[in-house]
Amino acid sequence: MKATVLVRLKGEVLDPQGDAVRRALVRLGFEGVKGVRIGKLIEIELDGESSEELRNRLSKMADEILANPVIEDFEIQAGPGIKA
Repeated sequence: MKATVLVRLKGEVLDPQGDAVRRALVRLGFEGVKGVRIGKLIEIELDGESSEELRNRLSKMADEILANPVIEDFEIQAGPGIKA
């Protein structure tokens, strides 16, 4: 099965990289950009798992290494229909 893990900074954590991108967009003439948050997308392929088992394993992976639980949140999109 294939899965995607989206990792983002928690809302209360400052994102200087996102702010730099926002300012650059405004300088380039893209009006109305109120905020930018930078994150990461991780694609993973695992063999022989049901969707529930896959989500449990991916959640454990995200908690332990893919995301920093102190400052980041993650979202898992998994299952046979996922195009990772």
